[in-house]
Amino acid sequence: MDRFRSKNIIVTGAGSGFGAAIATRFADEGANVLLSDIDQEAVESVAAGLDASGIIATSFTNVAEEDQVIAMMEAATSAFGGIDVLVNNAGYSHLNKLTWKISVEEFDAVFAVNVRGVFLGCKHVIPVMIEQGTGGSIINIASVGAIAPRPGVTPYNATKGAVLTMTKGLAAEVARNNIRVNAVNPVASLTGFMKGATGIASEDMADDMKQRLVSTIPLGRMAEPVDIAGAVTFLASDDAVFMTGTALNVDGGRSI
Repeated sequence: MDRFRSKNIIVTGAGSGFGAAIATRFADEGANVLLSDIDQEAVESVAAGLDASGIIATSFTNVAEEDQVIAMMEAATSAFGGIDVLVNNAGYSHLNKLTWKISVEEFDAVFAVNVRGVFLGCKHVIPVMIEQGTGGSIINIASVGAIAPRPGVTPYNATKGAVLTMTKGLAAEVARNNIRVNAVNPVASLTGFMKGATGIASEDMADDMKQRLVSTIPLGRMAEPVDIAGAVTFLASDDAVFMTGTALNVDGGRSI
């Protein structure tokens, strides 16, 4: 399948987890993909493993830093000549704890990556897409926690609520430019991101803790990165050409 042949894609947080799976899916479908991550070694490792027919590039990017986001956009336009899709996937979580026990520094850090990072990505890709005159697609990775929050990660969930609001507002702003803005709400997944929220690496998580997470998901399992990649590539494809301002719950029914 070559749905994205000659399409130019940026995926942030592409060094592992959802981002690596998303970048891989786009590359498998013929896209030119710039994989961006704050961990340059990790993202280069993912890129080296891609069996791609398009152009593959990498970029070191802290999405909370405007100059680095600008450099990411310039790297993509230099490598590909344009940008058709931006996937704002990079994310961060504080440790699971009660809200009043979270420090201001932890609060600021999670908002910097999850909210300012999405804002900066959108701010600097939209002018590129407008100038191209061919439109584009932005997909923001939010969380089921934005619509069905649980205790212990309240500021994190609040950042994802902000992402959903930003997605809807921005979709209305740029629709006239044929730019679509959508979001995906994943449920918990055994990726490296899990350690940020629990303090425990996925491979070290006890079976009873995994079961507690799974017990809240009607379809009986956690998300796999390929589940998220499938939703993202659908939203970026022509099959979703009349969809904007929406959020797909890829959560096994957790939000019901």
